[in-house]
Amino acid sequence: MRQGIVFVMAVAALAGAATSFAQGRGGPGCTTLACDTQADFDRTRATITGIADAMPEDKFGFKPTPAQRSFGEQVMHIATIDVALLGTLGAKTPAPMLNAKATTKAEVMAELQKSYDYGAAVIKEFGDAQLVERVKSLPFLGPTVSRLRVINFAFSHAQDIYGQMAVYVRLNGVIPPASNRGGV
Repeated sequence: MRQGIVFVMAVAALAGAATSFAQGRGGPGCTTLACDTQADFDRTRATITGIADAMPEDKFGFKPTPAQRSFGEQVMHIATIDVALLGTLGAKTPAPMLNAKATTKAEVMAELQKSYDYGAAVIKEFGDAQLVERVKSLPFLGPTVSRLRVINFAFSHAQDIYGQMAVYVRLNGVIPPASNRGGV
């Protein structure tokens, strides 16, 4: 009898954790591919915006080595690539004109915001069936790809650059916000 109660309590705890995990990923009531995709976009946006904002203004020109992009250039790289990638999806939302020469923190953050506002609007245009439709994309992804593949490539590209940005901020004495869990 006691083992049965322990088993039921363990199952209930796991179910609660799974529900909590699912809600954290897609939000309460998220039951579609489109909703999951929007949630992943929102999470990526928060992660990239958070690390970009964490870097002090006077360090946006910082380069770990002369051959590398500056921190501000890394942020702008994400913004410009996202706009280019998401521009291939066939959305009605017009792509913003980004100031590729932005250098100050305020300028770069404004351009990043424009790119993420655009991305959110574009992704919201597509439901589950449209996300798996094939579109002509940038040559390095192949002649045609699913919209979801383009979006996922944008996510993975942003996370790749995030990894580089984490080194930049740490070299300047800043803990990346996504890593700041009790002084880690």
